[in-house]
Amino acid sequence: MTGTATRYLHLVRHGEAAPDGSGLTDTGERQAVLLGRRLRHLPVSAIHHGPLPRAALTARLIGEQLPGVPVHACEAAGDYVPYLPEAYELPKDGAGRFLDFLEQFTPEDRERGPALAREAVERFTGPVRGDADRHEVLVTHNFLIGWLVRHAMDAPNWRWLGLDHANAALTAIRYAPDRPAALLFQNDMRHLPADLRWTGFPAELHL
Repeated sequence: MTGTATRYLHLVRHGEAAPDGSGLTDTGERQAVLLGRRLRHLPVSAIHHGPLPRAALTARLIGEQLPGVPVHACEAAGDYVPYLPEAYELPKDGAGRFLDFLEQFTPEDRERGPALAREAVERFTGPVRGDADRHEVLVTHNFLIGWLVRHAMDAPNWRWLGLDHANAALTAIRYAPDRPAALLFQNDMRHLPADLRWTGFPAELHL
């Protein structure tokens, strides 16, 4: 009978994006290569990425540092709004700002995003079948990383809002059998030199 084993999900926000949406800046490419080198010591089984060029190129550059690891595109790993809260769900001191931010999203976004978020949780979280632990890399975007961190911590659905992640930063979640999910670390940039850190992150929060 097949058992269950631990999944380690390594969440990556894409490298710094080119302004025209065509892929990455030179900085973004360097970030992706260095992140791939950091992951070399792990027995990574797969790299998943969203369909947008900035995520696809980041995944390819990481994959070049991990020979033999398959790279897969997946719509559920894309850039979308995972959940749109009602005003009563939000803390009073931040509700107005969050609701103003969410106003930019279309009815199509509001329907499509939560469906993809449910698919992402089903596909990328929880222990895995088999007897061997599995390490997977998910190259995605700020919103989905926030959503999966929120899910791992069993926080309210709205709490993906306000969680920021720098370009090519690494977040790791462990899903072990018979225990709650564990956030091992978040927004880790130790693989990047100082001049490549903090891109895509609010300036007032640089540490």
